[in-house]
Amino acid sequence: MIASVRGTVQAVRLDAAVVEVGGVGMLVQATPATLAGLRVGSEALLATSLVVREDSLTLFGFADADEREVFEVVQTVSGVGPRLALAMLAVHTPDGLRRAVAGEDLAALMRVPGIGRKGAQRIVLELGDRLGAPAPTSGASPVAAAAVDDRRDQVVEALVGLGWTAKSAGDAVASVLEDTPGPVAADEVAGVLRAALRTLGGGHG
Repeated sequence: MIASVRGTVQAVRLDAAVVEVGGVGMLVQATPATLAGLRVGSEALLATSLVVREDSLTLFGFADADEREVFEVVQTVSGVGPRLALAMLAVHTPDGLRRAVAGEDLAALMRVPGIGRKGAQRIVLELGDRLGAPAPTSGASPVAAAAVDDRRDQVVEALVGLGWTAKSAGDAVASVLEDTPGPVAADEVAGVLRAALRTLGGGHG
């Protein structure tokens, strides 16, 4: 089991990053929000989960151990594999998933591509309280508020890391957020990044 990797980020793409560990470039699959926090040339530390198949070894990376634990627990649900588990974390934070399961919020779970009503019902039924209780919500501290304000720039930087110019990235994010002024919440980063990518139309600017 490869529990974590630490090394220099060699490349960041839409669905994965390459992290050099001991001279070996390791391809790590991750959510858009996790990838948005990586910078080419900088050191990264990712909690990881190695998924072994007969024909492949796939390493999945996470911002912290809590994300990794949720990733592994949701895969105990019948029909949920690593790709769908990663998609769940791309749409929801770990606590967001905990709230959705605890509150039997099928609509929230169905926002994940690949999960229909029956799948959402199965997730709620089979997970029960196995994800644990979500952290209590409270007013954001000044430091937390600053972090939220930084997330808009974080999306722009992630797009630049994927190959677009700063102007193209900034224009795309501004277009996505035109009707939603204010800071970007933690669980909205992935959605804003994906929407900006759709706005950019797949071409580098």
